[in-house]
Amino acid sequence: MQARMNHPVMVVPDAMKALHALGDLTKKSLPEKLLELVHLRASQINGCSVCVDMHSKLAGSAGETGERLFAVAAWRDTPYFTEAERAALALTEALTRISDRADPVPDEVWSEADKHFDEAELSALILAIANINVWNRLNVAVRQPVGVWKV
Repeated sequence: MQARMNHPVMVVPDAMKALHALGDLTKKSLPEKLLELVHLRASQINGCSVCVDMHSKLAGSAGETGERLFAVAAWRDTPYFTEAERAALALTEALTRISDRADPVPDEVWSEADKHFDEAELSALILAIANINVWNRLNVAVRQPVGVWKV
């Protein structure tokens, strides 16, 4: 597989720096393993093979187990995730699939996330979900091949 063009973050000056800076901000408020689960789930939904590959490896490096990584796509039907992780994954799915329903983030999804995360954490979580969705869309648009960026 070959990319359609040079990656936009390599073409537009400072784009890479801006997206990485946003990602770095989220790391200050949330555990790395949680962020990687969120990144992985959004990437699965968006069909971003580069990010699925990258974030499963990063999660493993952060100490995430293979059992939990394999179960992320079916997180509702497995016993492996905490209630806070489930709330984060539900919010990730809602914010990633915003056109799938009239109320993109139902009150029950919001309320559950709000129970487990304070305002700073919830803000960081929303920013992390938005940021991975940007990366997914960039990679999918140019058909970025897996393995070009090493972790």
